[in-house]
Amino acid sequence: MWIVKHRKVFYTLSIIITIVSIAALLVWGLKFGIDFKGGSLLEVEYANGAPAQADVIEVLEEAGIEGVSVRPTGESGYIIRTPFLSQDEYDQVKVVLAHGGQWPFEEKRFDSIGPVIGEELQTKSVWAIVAVLVAIALFIMFAFRKVSKPVSSWKYGLITLIALAHDVIFPLGAFAVLGHFARAEVDTLFVTAILVILGFSVHDSIVVFDRVRENLHKNQEKNLKEPFEEVVGRSVNQTLSRSINTSLTTVLALVALYIFGPEITRYFVLTLIIGIVAGTYSSIFIGSPLLVSAEKMQKPESAEKGKK
Repeated sequence: MWIVKHRKVFYTLSIIITIVSIAALLVWGLKFGIDFKGGSLLEVEYANGAPAQADVIEVLEEAGIEGVSVRPTGESGYIIRTPFLSQDEYDQVKVVLAHGGQWPFEEKRFDSIGPVIGEELQTKSVWAIVAVLVAIALFIMFAFRKVSKPVSSWKYGLITLIALAHDVIFPLGAFAVLGHFARAEVDTLFVTAILVILGFSVHDSIVVFDRVRENLHKNQEKNLKEPFEEVVGRSVNQTLSRSINTSLTTVLALVALYIFGPEITRYFVLTLIIGIVAGTYSSIFIGSPLLVSAEKMQKPESAEKGKK
């Protein structure tokens, strides 16, 4: 009940973080990986210890490879990002990186995407997220179609959309900051993580909303006139430990994967951690209290209709 009672505090916290996230996106934007802007990515691991990062950049630039980015990975490897490389340029890069056999290395992976395909992936990723959001909202409205009092079913769908937008903005803002300070890139794995977050978050919201519906139905059967605010508060309390425990076990597993997992999945896992924490927060502290706010906004309208 205290969550619903102090809902304005949680609204304010979410608004502040949302404003900061949007500001970060507007000021710094997202740093897109080769999946979205095109280019080539080569990961190498040196057998006898990695040469200095500055030396690797220098030999690549001397070979005429412009716009190169070299980032350390593991104990003796580098992830090298360049503009789109043709086959001849790719072969030249491998020769240069070996430095005449002085720097023997093993190629771990090589990805190359043209700029046209990158733009197409970017557009399709945006549409995929929009489609998921719309589908979820429609499903919520359909699932709660029989709940018309005191809050209409379409408002359940609208509140779910608000909560999900909240869950997407948080990791976007976080990666705008990480992209600026740590050169973290947004790729198709990031989009995959966002879609997973949406599914996880809506699952938590449905659990709470379904308990609200169940409690409303029980009150109707017993002819009890319990205030809607108390019904929602009781429903949140009944599902609180379940939601937190489920999210906590998931986050703990993800933290272990972030620490001990491979470098390639690190930002993917970090996105999931941020999104799941934001999703759990929104389903408990934002979505359910918004039902109460929506019900209270209806009261003045109902009172005016009664006077007429």
